[in-house]
Amino acid sequence: MPLMSASGSFTRYKIVGDVPDAVLREPVDILKHHAFQDIDATAEERSFGWVSFEDMLDNRFASAPPQKAHYLLFALRLDTRRISPAVFKKHLRVALDAERQAGKEDGRNFVTKDRKTELAEQVRLRLMARSLPIPAVFDVVWNVDSHDVYLNSTNSKVQELFEDLFTLTFELHLERMTPSFLAARILGEARTKELEDIEPSPFAAGA
Repeated sequence: MPLMSASGSFTRYKIVGDVPDAVLREPVDILKHHAFQDIDATAEERSFGWVSFEDMLDNRFASAPPQKAHYLLFALRLDTRRISPAVFKKHLRVALDAERQAGKEDGRNFVTKDRKTELAEQVRLRLMARSLPIPAVFDVVWNVDSHDVYLNSTNSKVQELFEDLFTLTFELHLERMTPSFLAARILGEARTKELEDIEPSPFAAGA
C-alpha cells in the first residue's frame, strides 16, 4: 500500500458537479461492476479494474469495505504482459526458418508478407501465454466531504486510465487540480479569463 509508505507521489483531482447519494451509499456494488479480472490463465495482454485497498487479490471487497470515516479507499490494479523484443525476435526467426524450410520441401522459395504477419501474431500469442502478467497497484483516496480525489501516481498513462475508468464507474467527471485549476477556483468564474492572458515571465541568466 503506497499510501502507507513513508513517501509517495500523488495526483489530486476535484469531482466536478454533484455526487448522487446512491454512489456514496453503495460504493461496493458500483466498484464490483468494474472490478479487476485476473488474466493469469489467458493470453490477454492487459487487464485493469478496482480492487480492495487492503488486498490487491480481493476484487469483491470482502476483506474490508472501502468506507473509512469520511473517505472511500480502494485501488486501481493494472496487470500487463510484456515480451522482451529480443525474445520475440529470436522466436520469430525460428518460426520463419521453419517456414522457409517447409516451403523448400514444397517447392516454395519465399515466405509471403501475409504469412510473415500471421507467423508474427502466432509467435506473439504463444509467448504471451507463457508469460506471467506483471501487477501494479495504485491507491485511490476519495474525500466524500470535499470530493477531492487522490491517485497514487503521476504517470500520464495511469492518470488517463484512472480518469476514464472512474468516469465509467461512477458517471462523474474529474478535473486535475493543476495550478491553473486552483487559481481559477480562487479567482472565481468572473476573473478566469485573466488567467488565459497571463504570459510566462522571462528569466535571463545573471539578471
